[in-house]
Amino acid sequence: MRFMDKVRNAMGVKRYSYRTEQSYCYWIRFYIKFHKMVHPKTLGPEHVMQFLTFLAVQRNVSASTQNQALNALNFLYTQIIGRPLGDVTQSARARKSPKIPVVFERHEVKRLLDAITPAHKLPVQLMYGAGLRLMECLRLRIKDIDFYRKAIIVRNGKGGKDRVTVLPDDLTSVLQARIKEVSVYHKADIEAGFGKVWMPDALARKYPSEAISLHWH
Repeated sequence: MRFMDKVRNAMGVKRYSYRTEQSYCYWIRFYIKFHKMVHPKTLGPEHVMQFLTFLAVQRNVSASTQNQALNALNFLYTQIIGRPLGDVTQSARARKSPKIPVVFERHEVKRLLDAITPAHKLPVQLMYGAGLRLMECLRLRIKDIDFYRKAIIVRNGKGGKDRVTVLPDDLTSVLQARIKEVSVYHKADIEAGFGKVWMPDALARKYPSEAISLHWH
């Protein structure tokens, strides 16, 4: 088995998110290339410090980026190589400076939404009104929209956690109309032999017919 495949499998067993897997693999590959393709098992904490120093001083990365790289290498040495980094995980962790968040005024939000094309406007309105992250919005399914309780259930959000957020009143009728419109295309897709959607975990095996159900889209 290739080394990076072993890394991905280990993250899969621990149910890390796809974004985390992408990020960790990127930093591990970068670390190996930085040390001239030397296998990580022959390297140690001092080599990790050299890499992090390079990121901070030469690349001038942010504190969060530096910590992300450290987390990836900590996973590599703890879970894959079986040799924890020890004190490096604390001494090399960058301290984040407090930042004042930038908040749009109402007229700024309106100008932004008015500038978006109709095809992309609803997802942006959902992200703003319901407080959804990009991937949370893209992964949203019809079954997770509760019109009765005016709520949206976010599945597998940041940290792999589920949560409930609000369904904006202004978007209720828009979403219902969009679902009605999409159902027509969905029916045509099924009749043409298509219309299946990806099902999480083992649900595709347990409920194979659900892959063509509208509420899973």
